[in-house]
Amino acid sequence: MAEANWYVVHTYSGYENKVKANIEKTIENRHLENEILEVRVPMQDVVELKNGAKKQVQKKMFPGYVLINMIMNDDTWYVVRNTRGVTGFVGPGSKPVPLTEAEMRPLGIKTEEVVVDFTEGDSVLVIAGVWKDTVGVIQTMNHSKQILTINVDLFGRETPVEIGFAEVKKL
Repeated sequence: MAEANWYVVHTYSGYENKVKANIEKTIENRHLENEILEVRVPMQDVVELKNGAKKQVQKKMFPGYVLINMIMNDDTWYVVRNTRGVTGFVGPGSKPVPLTEAEMRPLGIKTEEVVVDFTEGDSVLVIAGVWKDTVGVIQTMNHSKQILTINVDLFGRETPVEIGFAEVKKL
C-alpha cells in the first residue's frame, strides 16, 4: 500500500475552513477515508491588544493554505484539485510535493505511528469515557486519528462505536 504524506493545497483567501469542510464531505460521500486521512487548517494562539485589553485569539498560521494527509493517486488528486475554493497543490508545475519530516515538526503535527498491543478482531475493555467497563471486539482501526471502532450491545443490537486508542485495553 502506498504511504500517506502531507501536502499543501492553495485556496482562495478566507476559504480555508470551507475547503476543509468540502473535502471532508467528499471523503465521506466517496468513501475515501483510507486514502485522504486528515484535512487541517493549522491555527496558532495570538494575543491581540484592542482598546487596551489583551485578548487571546486563534489565527490561521498560513492564510490561503490547507494541509492534507493523503495517499497521492489519480482519484485523490482529482477530488482535492476539483474542490470548490482550491486553486491547486503547492509544488513545481502540476506535481504536488509532500512536506518533509523537518517541515512538519514546527507545525506540531506528529507523523510517527503509535504502537498498540491490539489489532482488529481482538476483544478490548473500555477503561474511560462514556462506554467505560464495556467489552467489545475491534472492527476497524485508524492509526492516523488514533481511533478504533468496536461493536457494543445497545438495546439488544450490535452498534458500532468509535473510541480512542488510549481509552481501551486488550483483554
